[in-house]
Amino acid sequence: MEYRLIKVEKYFDESVIKIVLNSPKSNVLEAAMLGEILEVIQDLSINNNLKLLVFEGAGKHFSFGASVPEHTKDKAATMLRAFHELFYQLSNIGVLTMAVVRGQCLGGGMELALFCNFIVADSTAFFGQPEIVLGVFPPPASVMLPLKVGQTFADEIAVTGRSLDANEAARIGLVNVLCEEGQDAWELASEWIEKYIVPKSASSLRIANLAVRTNFFRAIREDLPRMEGLYLKLLMETIDANEGIQAFLEKRKPIWKNE
Repeated sequence: MEYRLIKVEKYFDESVIKIVLNSPKSNVLEAAMLGEILEVIQDLSINNNLKLLVFEGAGKHFSFGASVPEHTKDKAATMLRAFHELFYQLSNIGVLTMAVVRGQCLGGGMELALFCNFIVADSTAFFGQPEIVLGVFPPPASVMLPLKVGQTFADEIAVTGRSLDANEAARIGLVNVLCEEGQDAWELASEWIEKYIVPKSASSLRIANLAVRTNFFRAIREDLPRMEGLYLKLLMETIDANEGIQAFLEKRKPIWKNE
């Protein structure tokens, strides 16, 4: 099937499926792209031969994140539910996941990578959750960051909004496999997949993933809905959250009221 905003590629006798975010340069995770990704994931749920699902961004960047215009108060509920459904569906099928990251991996893009079991990054990669700059917070990252990199780094990443380069991301345990300067991320990822994933049983890998990620998947199912409620019922009722989004759309500095 042909898609408008993603590409689907198959490797290793179709045991590895790659979804390419295909809207460069920013690869924004807008509602239409999320819909296409979810359609692919639903089809993959019945693929017993699938060992690994890979996400990659077309062009120089993985993803600049979710669509800011879809974060306004009147659209936030629809946007969040569509985005969070991606994590629920990935948790339900239980297949191993990998993100191959080049360039900017920000906001919702970082949350997609953060969900994955494995991140392969090249030397150009930068990771960040800049939502706080707009006066909002990242619900999925708020759940996953403490589980992936510990509370200390989760606090810093979520509340400062600063970006981490590939070396720092590897140092704190966010990146599993780091390319050398000039090395192609997908080529290195392919070698790693062929060595560590392809020789294994697909059913055993999926069950092992469900086992090792018991707490992780439980947090997605139980805590993410609470974060969504906090975002919609508390945050979006504040003046500053709405001002931050509006200021971004109007390309100006926000004027905070601290309320």
